[in-house]
Amino acid sequence: MGDPKKQRKMYSRPSHPWRTERIELEKVLMKEYGLKNKKEIWRVNSLLKKYSSQVKKLVVDKSKQSELERKNLLTKLKKLKLIEESAQLEDVLNMTPKDILDRRLQTIVFKKGLTRSINQARQAVIHRHIAVGNNKITNTGYLVSGDEEQKVVFAIKSPFANEDHPERVPKEEVPAPKKKKEEEEPKGKKAVEEKKKEAPKEEKKEKKDSKEKK
Repeated sequence: MGDPKKQRKMYSRPSHPWRTERIELEKVLMKEYGLKNKKEIWRVNSLLKKYSSQVKKLVVDKSKQSELERKNLLTKLKKLKLIEESAQLEDVLNMTPKDILDRRLQTIVFKKGLTRSINQARQAVIHRHIAVGNNKITNTGYLVSGDEEQKVVFAIKSPFANEDHPERVPKEEVPAPKKKKEEEEPKGKKAVEEKKKEAPKEEKKEKKDSKEKK
C-alpha cells in the first residue's frame, strides 16, 4: 500500500506534450482563472476522465448496486452545480474543464466581487482571508457546492472584513435617477405653445415688410 503520508499525484500528464492547440488552450485557461501552473488544469482533466469512465461503466451495468452509484453520482454533481437539476447520466459526458473551473473557490470569490481580480482572489484564499461558513479554507481548488456559495465571505478576524479596508472593492455608485416622462412632457408642451405664439408675429412682420417695399 505504501506510506499513507506520501502524497500521490492527483493528475495524469497529457499523452502528447507538444500539441499546439492544447498548449494555447491551457494558456487561455491559466490567464482567465488565475491558475499557478498547468498541473491545476491537468487535475481538472483527470477529474473529468474519472467521471466519464464511471458513467460509461454505469450505463452498461444494470444491477442494483449500479443504480445506487448512479443516484449518488448525479446528486453529487448536482450539489456542486456541475450539471443542471434536470440532467441525466449521459449529460455528464458533456462536461468541460470550464464547468469545474467555474466552481473553484478562487473563481467564486472573484465572481462574488470580494476581490478586484482573479489573482487577488487566489492570494486572499491562500493567506487565510476567506472562509466558507465558519471554516477557513486555503485550497484555491476547493469545489464550492450550491449551498456553500452563499457562505463564502471574508474571515471574521481578517482585516478585509472591515468595509473601510483600502483593498476592498468599492460598492457600485448608484446611477442618477432619470427624469420621469411626466416631468418632461409639460416642458415640451410649453415649447410648442411658445412657437405657436411666435409664428403669427413673424407672419405680421413679413406682411409689413412687403407693404413697405410696394
